[in-house]
Amino acid sequence: MSKPVKSIYNLHFALVCLSSLLFSASFNMLIPELPAYLTSLGGGEHKGLIIALFTLTAGISRPFSGRLTDTIGRVPVMAVGSIVCFVCGFLYPVLGTVSGFLFLRLLHGFSTGFKPTATAAYVADIIPRERWGEALGLHGICFSTGLAIGPFIGSTIRLYFSLNTLFYTSSFLALMSIIILMNMKETLKVKQKFSLAILKISRKDLIAVEVLPAAIVTLLSYVAYGAILTVIPDWSGHLGIMNKGLFFMVFTIASLLIRFGAGRVSDKYGRVSVIKVGLFLLVISLVVIGYQKTAFGLLAGGVIYGVSTGILSPALNAWTVDMSHPQYRGKAMATMYISLEAGIGLGALISGWFYQDVISMVPSILYATAVVTVLAIIYMMFRNNIPEKHREDVLMETEI
Repeated sequence: MSKPVKSIYNLHFALVCLSSLLFSASFNMLIPELPAYLTSLGGGEHKGLIIALFTLTAGISRPFSGRLTDTIGRVPVMAVGSIVCFVCGFLYPVLGTVSGFLFLRLLHGFSTGFKPTATAAYVADIIPRERWGEALGLHGICFSTGLAIGPFIGSTIRLYFSLNTLFYTSSFLALMSIIILMNMKETLKVKQKFSLAILKISRKDLIAVEVLPAAIVTLLSYVAYGAILTVIPDWSGHLGIMNKGLFFMVFTIASLLIRFGAGRVSDKYGRVSVIKVGLFLLVISLVVIGYQKTAFGLLAGGVIYGVSTGILSPALNAWTVDMSHPQYRGKAMATMYISLEAGIGLGALISGWFYQDVISMVPSILYATAVVTVLAIIYMMFRNNIPEKHREDVLMETEI
């Protein structure tokens, strides 16, 4: 007689999803307006650093957030990420120089270095393993909703109000995320009190080698996102789109719609097959965005891009959890997110370096990121498939 399937729809899951939505909206609402803001400060040549510096500290902090997630608890680490967003929103109007702005981008990156790592571990704790793909997909819908509404709301605020109002609104949303976290139950069973000794990181704490396949694909596939964050705001304006957040809203809505079923499909048919489909669509989207030099072409490419990320994200997250050891889920998720941040950072830094405010360079940059994504497809085709073929065996071993 089969066991009844445990529902994933409960208060704790709803709270973590709502908190992630507000957190995502908080820092993403700034992205479309930051390139123009940096130019107004006299630092237009540093646009590639807007995302690169953010992802640098996010990546550096991952081993620490992973270790803290596995020792002091999931909820405190999630709270740290939201608190950083809250503080930075108030500091942007104060530090109104190029150097001050770049310093804040470094500081702001700690937010995503902490919260998503602990959140993924929290979700894996409260959801049965046979529904990880579905649960992470649903959580991704909430995070991506913030990604969609954040830039659109941010650009709308900038059109009708001051830039400082935008920064303060970002802080308010982060504060709401913190309030929600205060009402969440901790899921780490064996906790330690915080001490400086916990922050001592050895080489074995840096990378969870068992999840490297997922990390490699994550790195290669997110180079494109770093480039998009850097050049699409200017490309949108060049194509006549007034609201620079519109592209982000369109691709995220497409991502949301596909996520409703993508996670469940990866649970049923396997992560590798689903990831290959997502990578293929990602390549197509980048070619369309670069080739179709009209507002409609940009938004059409955005839809395809959203579908590809909606397929990839929950599958990559679930694949990482599949291959991780339960007692080191924080480190495993940190490894995956280090790769994610590295991919975004490299994409932003290299695209910004080639871009240099020369708008005609944008298509070439997008084609180059498509080539990088093809490398991910090649890796998936020729890698050792043992973790996927023996997925159930891996899951049994991680429970021992």
